[in-house]
Amino acid sequence: MLKKVLLAAASFCLLCGAAMAAVEINTADQAALDSVVGIGPATSRAILEERKKNGNFKDWADLEARVKGVGEKNSVKLSTGGLVINGQSHQPATAGAKPAKPAKTNATPVKAAETRSQ
Repeated sequence: MLKKVLLAAASFCLLCGAAMAAVEINTADQAALDSVVGIGPATSRAILEERKKNGNFKDWADLEARVKGVGEKNSVKLSTGGLVINGQSHQPATAGAKPAKPAKTNATPVKAAETRSQ
């Protein structure tokens, strides 16, 4: 019984992966672009027009610079939805990123020892 459940779960995962195939921005038509979560008809038209006017997109930064309404947050969403540029998913920028906040602790601060002068 356990083997059947594991086989069913594995099959489901494989089917889900096949259903969400990557959409290459530089070769996709409007219908393929529209199938990506987060891309509607207006955005897909803007992508196609920009690609026709100025050529293929080099990377995610190029897409963000050339297509109005596509920024860092939207790029991450589109990449998660299956969009790729030259076979690459979006990689979050690390340059200029804010440093992580230090972890909060419940420790009480230690007071410096008091000294008396006579």
